[in-house]
Amino acid sequence: MIQKFKIATVFLLLLLTCSAYSQNIGLSFSYFIPKNGYFSTPISPFSIRGLGFDINRYFALETGASLYRMSGLSIKGLPFESETPFAGPNFTLFVPVELVFKLQGDGIEFDIKGGVFGFHGFDQRLNYGNIDRAIRDFEGWAVANSSLTFKNKPGWGYHAGAELTVYLNSQFGISLECNYLVGESKIPMEGFYTGGGPSALETVQVEAAFQGAKIDFTGLEFSIGLIFETGSSKPKKPRRRR
Repeated sequence: MIQKFKIATVFLLLLLTCSAYSQNIGLSFSYFIPKNGYFSTPISPFSIRGLGFDINRYFALETGASLYRMSGLSIKGLPFESETPFAGPNFTLFVPVELVFKLQGDGIEFDIKGGVFGFHGFDQRLNYGNIDRAIRDFEGWAVANSSLTFKNKPGWGYHAGAELTVYLNSQFGISLECNYLVGESKIPMEGFYTGGGPSALETVQVEAAFQGAKIDFTGLEFSIGLIFETGSSKPKKPRRRR
């Protein structure tokens, strides 16, 4: 896990080096609210977004990467359900590729964007407290304890959103962005869980094989940013570092 985390860090640093040639710099705060999960935040400065090129006056292709500290994500495809997360905490590398439709005015720009993304969780863990409570409710037991192993795999999804940028002058602007993400990654699990209830005379052990389990990477991502132009050329829509 440590080696994978180092690879992700090097990848983001390479993106940061590539973006250093741009004369536009920005700072922003991005957050992710997952479905049936815990509020998650980025790890600054490991977040670079808005890298790409203009196809024409109205369209652009952009990419980037963010390294999130995920507090908790939901797992679907299990025989039991819960509104609390089963996975996490972890570090998640998020890489979007999106087509941007730009509407520009005097000192203002509104972007409509959408595309696909890939993600991968590092140092993944299971939240046994929430899993055991869900198993207890599912089996009708008074107590439950699980012991599971899993295979962590990368995933992908699609997203759509919008961004509003208001330029206060030729050198400085403020951006507001919101994206809705729908993605998943396989996380097959196996092992066993034990427990019993008021009506059980002894402890019961159940073999578990959840090969269809998937991380549910669905939620709302939003950011507030400051953008400023460091060059002397005519201002244009800057690429943003987050």
